[in-house]
Amino acid sequence: QVQLVESGGGLVQPGGSLRLSCAGSGSIRIIGTMGWYRQAPGKQRELVATITRSGSTSIADSVKGRFTISRDNAKNTVYLEMNSLKPEDTAVYYCNGKTYDWTRDYWGQGTQVTVSS
Repeated sequence: QVQLVESGGGLVQPGGSLRLSCAGSGSIRIIGTMGWYRQAPGKQRELVATITRSGSTSIADSVKGRFTISRDNAKNTVYLEMNSLKPEDTAVYYCNGKTYDWTRDYWGQGTQVTVSS
């Protein structure tokens, strides 16, 4: 089993910054790509960013230039640096880990990010 625990969410004013962390434990060696998804009230969960174990990244167009994903394999942790936050970034952010063969997903419990003045 794999456990993913997010932290770092909170309330921030528009234009502000937050850094989310996702710490993995358990059978983390089976995880290849990790990523962040978000779900706003009344909307479907959407992909924000992904990063492979070797460091290749993919960022959604809606956050490109503002968000950065990174990973520390030694600490089994993935980060999401969020800058120039907008009210539309308000959502629950979920950490995701995929097995190397992409047959199974693991999810964290989610962390709330609220962007409001």
